[in-house]
Amino acid sequence: MQSVAEQVVRSAQARLPAEVRAAATSLPVCCEPVPNDDILAEGWEPDILGLFVGHEHGGDLLDSVQPLPSQILLFLDNIWDLAEGDEGVFRDEVRLTYLHELGHYLGWDEDEVARRGLE
Repeated sequence: MQSVAEQVVRSAQARLPAEVRAAATSLPVCCEPVPNDDILAEGWEPDILGLFVGHEHGGDLLDSVQPLPSQILLFLDNIWDLAEGDEGVFRDEVRLTYLHELGHYLGWDEDEVARRGLE
């Protein structure tokens, strides 16, 4: 599943507008099976599909108390469960989850992410 997810992310990045692509390709994407205990302790649901952590693109690092480097986490077991074992659905959900979390990295709130069709 991880190699499929990585291929989907690379393909999604290649289709981004040039002004977004550079920021997107410099942001690490980490594939995990499920959220770890620290993420769950922050109040996230155990079936969350992805999460952006760290500083927003262009944000001021000095004003932040975020100890983690900026990255997107994709929770592949959760995405696979949502896809009910269908690889095509899995690929679609990985792409959509990646783009949604990328939107947060770019500083878009939930309304902006939804307006751009990334919810």
